[in-house]
Amino acid sequence: MIGYALCGSFCTLSKSVEILIRMRESGRDILPIMSEIAATTDTRFGRARDFVERIEKICGHTLVQTIPDAEPLGPSIPLEALLICPCTGNTLAKIANGITDTPVCMAAKAHLRSDRPLIITLASNDALSANLRNIGTLLSRKNVYFTPLRQDDPISKPHSLVADFDMVQSALEASLEGKQLRPLFL
Repeated sequence: MIGYALCGSFCTLSKSVEILIRMRESGRDILPIMSEIAATTDTRFGRARDFVERIEKICGHTLVQTIPDAEPLGPSIPLEALLICPCTGNTLAKIANGITDTPVCMAAKAHLRSDRPLIITLASNDALSANLRNIGTLLSRKNVYFTPLRQDDPISKPHSLVADFDMVQSALEASLEGKQLRPLFL
């Protein structure tokens, strides 16, 4: 089973759900996990409840959306891999610094205890400024991988990086072989 976590990068949630559908169509068993913000916040990109219901229907599993429900993901409930798609800069910073105050961060911490791949599909407006050191910190950690990244708007948002969502499944497959896709920055 693959853990599939979604954070509050609301403009990329629809892309993430499309990937989730393709992964299920390819036969993957997927356990959905969402941050509290992503699971409860309505935005111009959609109603939270609609996303939750759709994700649960696609996966055929109840959403993990509390810290106590996420803690067993690792030793007690082993996942083949955990994919955070999208991963916000806030979640990236918390994982890099060992903060586990959300279901997604707790799932990552618990999962990494089992020495299995964690794949981060980042979408962050501050990736090339405040969060750059957190990217470096996580790149140096065993079993942490990134979906390759690109600047989405270098003129208007010079510090922003967004993962190439077309490469998520390839990044997952590479991580299962212990490899980071290259180049990391497209």
